[in-house]
Amino acid sequence: MNICFVGLGKLGMPCAEAIAQKGVPVAGFDIEPRTSSYVVIHDSLEGALLDANIVFVAVPTPHDPHYDGRAPSAHLEPKDFDYTTAKSVIKQCDDLMNKDQLLVLISTVLPGTVRRDIVPLINNTRFVYNPYLIAMGTVSWDMVNPEMLMIGTEDGEETGDAKELIEFYAPLMENNPRIVVGTWDECECIKVFYNTFISAKIGLVNMIQDVAEKQGNINVDVVTAALRDSTQRIMGPAYMRAGMGDGGACHPRDNIALRYMAEELGLGYDLFEAIMEAREMQAANMAEAVLQYGNRILFTSDSYKAGVDIKAGSYSLLVQQFVKEMGGEVVDDNPDVIFKVHESDDIELDFAFALTDISTVIFDPWRSHVSKNPVRHYGNTR
Repeated sequence: MNICFVGLGKLGMPCAEAIAQKGVPVAGFDIEPRTSSYVVIHDSLEGALLDANIVFVAVPTPHDPHYDGRAPSAHLEPKDFDYTTAKSVIKQCDDLMNKDQLLVLISTVLPGTVRRDIVPLINNTRFVYNPYLIAMGTVSWDMVNPEMLMIGTEDGEETGDAKELIEFYAPLMENNPRIVVGTWDECECIKVFYNTFISAKIGLVNMIQDVAEKQGNINVDVVTAALRDSTQRIMGPAYMRAGMGDGGACHPRDNIALRYMAEELGLGYDLFEAIMEAREMQAANMAEAVLQYGNRILFTSDSYKAGVDIKAGSYSLLVQQFVKEMGGEVVDDNPDVIFKVHESDDIELDFAFALTDISTVIFDPWRSHVSKNPVRHYGNTR
């Protein structure tokens, strides 16, 4: 197996050398002069690609320099990454490659970019999207000890190309990472939202630090250590399934109260407002989606949680409010759509079926229901 890395910068060179040190022949090319004790660096792209079975494209997808975080940027107009170099290199590689070779893009791009901008450039070879979870300073170690391998294909299936890449990585990895095969778009999402989760996590713990400074009598480390060790809900798989929004008598009201605290303490920012605004807009989006299937909506529950007859903070009632504002009607019989509020609402669905017929649409934000009725699995757009 011969490997080629196109782009030997801060990402490409350490990854190429890490693979080469595992005994794999690695060629490389970059428009800038590079030297390496492990990678055979070619003077031309054509020469580097000539004998390669797999070609990794590791060129930058930069942002405007003003957006790199070293200066305030929240007030600036949002911008996408710059894909000029990536598109140019992909096109040049495709012109020189054939169907016996596999072209792999590992650069970070926003969801939809590969399908819209990259794949239309590929005519002569095969393609997989395979973004890396790499941190500067530990690139070589991260390369062979990744948290996961993301393999993106057109329809999310484990194709022969995906299998070839997985088999290539297998002897190189030192930590037996989990493998996630998804669509190009899903792997784009995993990469950028992985990073965003880290940003949100850091922002939240640093907010506690600000509160400690403003409030007094608080050691931020005592608070964050207590939260860090809370593995039942916060630091575990809980709440990592998309569906209905946060509800109940505690969470929404806590965020609302914390908005007051942020203002009283003069933090100068309000993450809680953003959380609550997102919660409400997500409910509005859900209401708009369900109304595409009819105006008469039957909700299987008004409670905020399955098995609990409490309506305080009910996300179901919030969605219902938006349904009404958008011209829909919340009904108890003869519905156009049955809205499955809780994932476990199977008995409620059976009861609702008695009030309707087989043509009634089931709207399922948990993507778990199977029925003879038409089912809209909200959140799955494959």
